Amino acid sequence: MLRHFRLAWLGLVPFLVFITAFELLPLGGLVLSAFSDGGGPSVVNFVRAARPAIVTAFANSTGLSLATALLGTAVGLVIAYLVQTSRSRRWRNVVTALSTVTASFGGAPLAFAFIIALGSTGMITMLLGLVGIDLYPGFRIYSVTGLIVAYLYFQIPLAVLLLLPSVQGLKREWREAATSLGADGRAYWLRVGLPLLRPSIASCFCLLFANAFGAYATAWTLTGSSVELVTVQIAALIRGEVQLDPALADAIAVLSMLVMAAAIWLQRLFARRQGMASR
Repeated sequence: MLRHFRLAWLGLVPFLVFITAFELLPLGGLVLSAFSDGGGPSVVNFVRAARPAIVTAFANSTGLSLATALLGTAVGLVIAYLVQTSRSRRWRNVVTALSTVTASFGGAPLAFAFIIALGSTGMITMLLGLVGIDLYPGFRIYSVTGLIVAYLYFQIPLAVLLLLPSVQGLKREWREAATSLGADGRAYWLRVGLPLLRPSIASCFCLLFANAFGAYATAWTLTGSSVELVTVQIAALIRGEVQLDPALADAIAVLSMLVMAAAIWLQRLFARRQGMASR
């Protein structure tokens, strides 16, 4: 039995080598670079990260992530409920498959798709102009509002996939019991449905926040450097279009990792509470 146990661990060696080479070692190098200043250990890079442009970038990234996480969770919850209560199995399969595809579709291709559709000379923009509806200059896809619209394209499907199992766990008998006790639809959701789904909703919100906070390619392709975001700042410092400062970029990356780690920790906390509540 001990021999089989050792052979089982031996099968994990390629995976452990991969994780060490492509995750642990780069992460260690990132942290060492962030806490060094040429001569030795130092926090000067984090002090320099307090410059106004970087603080603005963190504020913009946080606001963008909060907005898309909130809207994505709310809309995703409604769609997940409609899918669950639908009597058509084909409709459920179509929505689930579409959510699976669109949740993983992002980056530069998504940005180009929105530029072609909603840009200043985009197809939808031109078609709306033919009927007298002018999106510009009130709406610009190359702004923070445009980023919110683009991010929701993959945030909402991800929320649907995350919330659908929890919505499926709501038993019809609970709704019938609440109705028999005189509760209407609003009372049921306020006192039964939403309290039961609260851990799942909070967990979904945290994951969507982390997902949006770390996004880069979509934001860069749509807005370039016109919208200050954390990921855009890191890329600019590494590429050296204006200045080359990889140590400062590493410090910003470490701070970003702390933000996303906090979001993931909260997600795991809510997921644990959800598991305890379902027992």
